[in-house]
Amino acid sequence: MTRKDRQTAGPLEGICHFHDISRTTGAFRTLVLTVTTTYSIGTTVAMLPVRRATRATELARGEGCDLSPCRPYGSRRQCSSVLRKAMPEPQDGELKIRVKACGLNFIDLMVRQGNIDNPPKTPLVPGFECSGIVEALGDSVKGYEIGDRVMAFVNYNAWAEVVCTPVEFVYKIPDDMSFSEAAAFPMNFVTAYMMLFEVANLREGMSVLVHSAGGGVGQAVAQLCSTVPNVTVFGTASTFKHEAIKGSMTHLFDRNADYVQEVKRISAEGVDIVLDCLCGDNTGKGLSLLKPLGTYILYGSSNMVTGETKSFFSFAKSWWQVEKVNPIKLYEENKVIAGFSLLNLLFKQGRAGLIRGVVDKLTELYNQKKIKPVVDSLWALEEVKEAMQRIHDRGNIGKLILDVEKTPTPLVSQTQRDPFSSARQGLSDAGTGGGEGNTGGSLARGGDLCNQTTVQMDN
Repeated sequence: MTRKDRQTAGPLEGICHFHDISRTTGAFRTLVLTVTTTYSIGTTVAMLPVRRATRATELARGEGCDLSPCRPYGSRRQCSSVLRKAMPEPQDGELKIRVKACGLNFIDLMVRQGNIDNPPKTPLVPGFECSGIVEALGDSVKGYEIGDRVMAFVNYNAWAEVVCTPVEFVYKIPDDMSFSEAAAFPMNFVTAYMMLFEVANLREGMSVLVHSAGGGVGQAVAQLCSTVPNVTVFGTASTFKHEAIKGSMTHLFDRNADYVQEVKRISAEGVDIVLDCLCGDNTGKGLSLLKPLGTYILYGSSNMVTGETKSFFSFAKSWWQVEKVNPIKLYEENKVIAGFSLLNLLFKQGRAGLIRGVVDKLTELYNQKKIKPVVDSLWALEEVKEAMQRIHDRGNIGKLILDVEKTPTPLVSQTQRDPFSSARQGLSDAGTGGGEGNTGGSLARGGDLCNQTTVQMDN
């Protein structure tokens, strides 16, 4: 790959060719993504996606599988592979879920680029949340039956037709909640609820500043704030999103404007809570806006994702811009600084019981029609490259969903011509309870109970 290639490539550079290995007993299809996690510091990065695809073909032929003709997908340098592998079965304490929809999050893009601590080894199947139907129960599982409609957290592997995950991470979904909404629900609303009520102790009359107000978490924050009387919500977002989301915010500012001065012009003391998913110089700005006894919460660092590959310079710039916190100053100014990572809380720190209580409260709010996930758009598994490009470009309003049964449609090319069209449509769908019907067709992938499809990243 040349330097010019790296500069023009999308965030899923180097994805393999698309191969469809015929269904065999005990096999499933997988979408193989080859990715790069190297630092872009001017050196030439050598990747061999075609060689990997050829090897996959050889392995398939060695196992006696038939291959359909190879067809390109995406650009010349960006295409994908679908392979079939053995389907997982639930272990003790696990549920097997036939997946209907999967959520895409910014953390998935950071995983793809290696912008996380201790990134997992490749190949891996990305994704941390999904919704679907219980298909099998492992030993000792109680409270669930085959056929239950559920949503779940998954420690990777969610972007698949079938997943197995421990029962403590699985939750039943309301009867009138669509699978698309359910896939948009766990990460966004649990994160928003935990930060507002468990960490910052949101109460009547308080004020909140939330960055990326047009994203899934930003919209969840706005909806949850509306459940508490007299809460003022300040939001920052790209200008093109303002018309769509202005009704959910008390005050809305352009993400590139001097929002510190704008907030202080309205509230001289500042705000009670700052929710920051950007990091960088926004850390210092957020701390400067806190009222006495206010809480600043960092829950992401999306400012580090500025290019198509992991960049040492972007990381260094973001780190350098972060305000160096002086504990004595916090003590003198009566301010609180905190961090929140839902995935660490679930999978590393063992707080599944706490999260289950939060999900119960959130589903009750949903049943009361006080909250509702905002779905930006639906994508087929084969369209994951374009979907992640949309997240990378910050073009979404609400949540992007991988619809496992959706057939790739011309929507992709339409979105490329008008990058905000599906965001507007997705917000409209969410506002009217839509989303499940706008699937664009059904793939013949779920007919064989021994087969499934996954999206796999392969280094």
